[in-house]
Amino acid sequence: MNKLPLINVAFWVMKICATTLGETAGDLLSMTLNVGYAMSSVILVGFFLVTLVSQLATHRYHPLLYWSVILSTSTAGTTMSDYMDRTLGLGYATGSALLVGILAVIFVAWRVAGYSMAVQEIRTRRVEMLYWTAILFSNTLGTALGDFLADDSGLGFAGGAMLVGGLLVVVVALACWTRISKVFLFWVAFVLTRPFGATMGDVLTKSKDKGGLDFGTVGASAILASVLLACIVLVTIQLRRLRAAEAAECPATVPGLDG
Repeated sequence: MNKLPLINVAFWVMKICATTLGETAGDLLSMTLNVGYAMSSVILVGFFLVTLVSQLATHRYHPLLYWSVILSTSTAGTTMSDYMDRTLGLGYATGSALLVGILAVIFVAWRVAGYSMAVQEIRTRRVEMLYWTAILFSNTLGTALGDFLADDSGLGFAGGAMLVGGLLVVVVALACWTRISKVFLFWVAFVLTRPFGATMGDVLTKSKDKGGLDFGTVGASAILASVLLACIVLVTIQLRRLRAAEAAECPATVPGLDG
């Protein structure tokens, strides 16, 4: 089964866009619409399960479905983190530490099971479940880290975004010019893009007196959804052209004419 996208520049652009949208959309449901963190988490985890079941049932990469699952993990991660840190009163630092521990357990279990953690090697549903579980909790961790940087560290929304953006540049440099495991660096980047999206989401939604651009959760979500959808359409068109070219080069065997 080849159900995951290529890891290239387009992937990371869409990942950042999806995680930023997850932040604004999660806040739209829990705060702007006043649904609350607990009920929002229940609703969005339900949405995640629906998209996940659909993804597990496929045997090929479908961009719209794949990015719907990524978006659902991001929105669910936003409200789950907020529920832990705010409603339960754990705080951003404690919540982040707890989620780091959970994510570490997932990766250890993945490794102990003997499966490769390289996303190019995900070929079975069991490994795919580990992959999506890791993504769900990495996005939840990213929300807590983003909130910690924006609120508790004193950096503010823009400062937090700049710090995480700088760390992502370092990860890219390490991937290009060192022999550090690309699998390890992929997951580091995957986790870091979530707090980058969280802080960027705050920059887009918060009022100008708080250091934001004051688009609000509705406006920011609409902008990000449009950008993400446009990217998905472009990727889908490219994928169809690629598959059509491969089919033309390797036509199906005609029964009775294969010797």
